[in-house]
Amino acid sequence: MLTVPEAARRAGKNPETVRRWIREGKLLARKIGTQHVIEEADLATMMADGDRLPLPPEWQTTFWGAPMPDWASLIREQRDSH
Repeated sequence: MLTVPEAARRAGKNPETVRRWIREGKLLARKIGTQHVIEEADLATMMADGDRLPLPPEWQTTFWGAPMPDWASLIREQRDSH
């Protein structure tokens, strides 16, 4: 079980971003006393899914019908490799 600051450190995000995910229902958490606690598996699932909105259907394929590359993930991977 992780506190909000611990989850934020693992996700590389600001703690307020993690709190926003909890308020929006994107990240499951339980409240113990005054603190939210997050299961490590739930955080891992959230990070795997990403915090991006899905593309509209007409943007999911290129004009020739191939799947649209995930440019955001490609750029993120490239930045992380430096």
